[in-house]
Amino acid sequence: MPYEIHEERAYTQPQVEVFAASLRAVQKLGGKVLSQKPEEGRVEVKFDKTILGKVLGDRTNLVCSVRADGAGSAIVVDAYPLDAVGRKLMFGARAGVTRTVVTWFIAHLENQLGMPPAGP
Repeated sequence: MPYEIHEERAYTQPQVEVFAASLRAVQKLGGKVLSQKPEEGRVEVKFDKTILGKVLGDRTNLVCSVRADGAGSAIVVDAYPLDAVGRKLMFGARAGVTRTVVTWFIAHLENQLGMPPAGP
């Protein structure tokens, strides 16, 4: 299982709305915004080991970039695990933690956009 996760999604909502929803999703998940460039639609976030009361075991760095894409927008999410000092973890990460953080972030983002939850 790869340590780094790269995911892209398209939405019908405008860039400004999707970027605002991404910030609300970060807040709901308890992430710490490290940097944000609203004019570029970019936010970098650090998530601790515990999210929504669930202990995941690794810290995670997530970068979300939102860009206009025709009538809607597109997001690119890149995430990877962090060590205790905040550096990129190159080995020893727990399986599935980064994927879980990205999945939760996307779910909360889409919830903020008023989209129905994805079902099985």
